[in-house]
Amino acid sequence: MRPYHLPGTLAAVIVAVASTAQALWPIPTSYQDGKIGVEIKRSDFMIKSNVTSSSVINAAIERYQYLIEHEYFESPYDFNESTLKTSGMLYALEVDVQSAQDVLDLETDESYTLDVPIEGKAVISAKTPFGAVRGLESFSQLIVSNTGRKIIKNAPIKIVDAPKFPHRGVLLDTSRNFYHIDAILRTLDAMAYNKLNTLHWYVVSAFSWPIESKVHPELNEKGAYSLDMRYSYEDVKKVINYAKNRAIRVMPEFDMPGNTFVIGEAHPEIMSCLNKQPNWDKFTAEPPSGQLNIADPRAVTFAFDVLSEYSRLFVDLGFHMGGGSLNLECWRSDPTVELYVRDHPGESVESLMVGWYSQMIGKISDLGKIPLLREEAVLNFNLTAKNTTIIQAWVNEDSVGKIVDKGYRVIASPWNRYYLDCGHGSWLSNFEGNSWCDPFKGWQQMYSYNPLTNITDPEKQKLVLGGEVALWSAQSDETTVDRYLWPRASAFAEIMWSGNIDPITNATRDIAKVAPRLTDHRFRMVARGIMAEPIAPLWCVRHPEACMHAVAA
Repeated sequence: MRPYHLPGTLAAVIVAVASTAQALWPIPTSYQDGKIGVEIKRSDFMIKSNVTSSSVINAAIERYQYLIEHEYFESPYDFNESTLKTSGMLYALEVDVQSAQDVLDLETDESYTLDVPIEGKAVISAKTPFGAVRGLESFSQLIVSNTGRKIIKNAPIKIVDAPKFPHRGVLLDTSRNFYHIDAILRTLDAMAYNKLNTLHWYVVSAFSWPIESKVHPELNEKGAYSLDMRYSYEDVKKVINYAKNRAIRVMPEFDMPGNTFVIGEAHPEIMSCLNKQPNWDKFTAEPPSGQLNIADPRAVTFAFDVLSEYSRLFVDLGFHMGGGSLNLECWRSDPTVELYVRDHPGESVESLMVGWYSQMIGKISDLGKIPLLREEAVLNFNLTAKNTTIIQAWVNEDSVGKIVDKGYRVIASPWNRYYLDCGHGSWLSNFEGNSWCDPFKGWQQMYSYNPLTNITDPEKQKLVLGGEVALWSAQSDETTVDRYLWPRASAFAEIMWSGNIDPITNATRDIAKVAPRLTDHRFRMVARGIMAEPIAPLWCVRHPEACMHAVAA
């Protein structure tokens, strides 16, 4: 068997296309292949497991059994390929799992091994059901169609694989524009195809409150865009269960005290700077303005109600409390806040805000959850939080290092790399300029970012849990979600799973050699119903060596 690594010369790109590893995304940690083609025996090929008590395993076997039977994927690189010779036959895939325990969190083991022989049965071995799900995805990607047959090239194959980072997420904002459940479930499918494991569900914001509340039903009644733009408890449970069967956590975010105008539709009495017009920009980063009044005990009680209710509905250990883009002028201009500060010597708007976050972190911890918040509180306002708190870095790439220097665990989401909504101009109707985060971020920019850059201490590197790409939805909804996410989020997914360092050469992977694999994966996603956008003309896909950036003589 031969170990796989990407060739070192441009001319060898075409050779790489022919390798079985061409089909695998994200690239495995360790891969070896041979030279023999094997055929899947279609009439009675079966997937079986030694564990029958796991709902995750049972659902995955049913899903991949159907996929293997019905998917006829032809790689774009095989457009002129003749009948391939096969010398063996696979009759079954055995899934061997050590434990049926299906706890999904940051400690979950997603490792697996996959052995594909030249005859007989393939074997996936995993410690957990979730590792088995990853192995099943890899096995499915090895299969291609050739003259009506389902084959795997270059057996025998040995894969030993595990993710580099435990948190590999997509933030989906369903508040600025609404996404029906089917679009969220399709996004979860695509995440599973890319071995991503966290849906960060930004459920509500200033714009709408689409989720049912049994404690404060007035929030949904007054805050949803319409009757058919609401998520019931049953909708949320459906998403969580669907995600779990694909080895994906669903982590909610309820952003408070900022970005909360919609709460004012039902409770204006606990709000500051509510919908200031036309000079909204003095009070908020985007209209409509409105922040919970951090000097009002009723606002704290309300926030505790929200945390208590939704921490029960969302079963994941992580609970994100937001904290980005706060506007201090909003509170400074509020007479009740001004009066409170005047009557309490030593207090200020800044200290009130730090106190707010301390209370929310304490409440989330008391509810048995892990608190998450954005970086401003710890980097700009010197909040001292429990070291179990996880900080999301987004302002710039340097933030990751600054946060781990303070001893916190961190999730990397730098806007200049991982914000997928940028590049479509302004959504303000009377402004002809660009949005604040333009330009558009290509997949190459995502692939070339390493969240461990300049963090050399191994103990501090362990504090970097991974990253998230973010699809804020001011200019996106279910009609655009596929092409805005994919395949750019696929590039991110490979960095999170296996990093951008080739383990054999110890060099940064060359994006020119990565592109053919990403293109192949993009076509497979499209074949599976994910409308991922193309990254090059089809002619260039078929002639990758001819569509390189010209080098001046």
